[in-house]
Amino acid sequence: QVQFVESGGGLVEPGGSLKVSCAASTSSFASYTLGWYRQAPGKQREQVARITSSGITNYVDSSVKGRFTISRDNAKKTVNLQMNSLKPEDTGVYYCNTAPSVIWDWGQGTQVTVSS
Repeated sequence: QVQFVESGGGLVEPGGSLKVSCAASTSSFASYTLGWYRQAPGKQREQVARITSSGITNYVDSSVKGRFTISRDNAKKTVNLQMNSLKPEDTGVYYCNTAPSVIWDWGQGTQVTVSS
């Protein structure tokens, strides 16, 4: 069973930036497409962006295009999400997992709150 550990969340004012990171415990990390997901308060978890094993990105949530950047480091087995120009609607718990289909159990996520 693979474990994901997300980190880097916090409270930020609108227009600010945050970088969230996810570390995975699998030796086959490099072979998977990975994604970041967000669960906003009172809503279902949804995919925000994903990145293939070779680094091709897809920003599934069109509202983050031009503001968020997903990246990965296969040697360190991490996937990151740089979030700029944050908006209140970006608030939620951010998780990583395989994409577009979720294979493994969810980690604890990291809370991102955008508020003045």
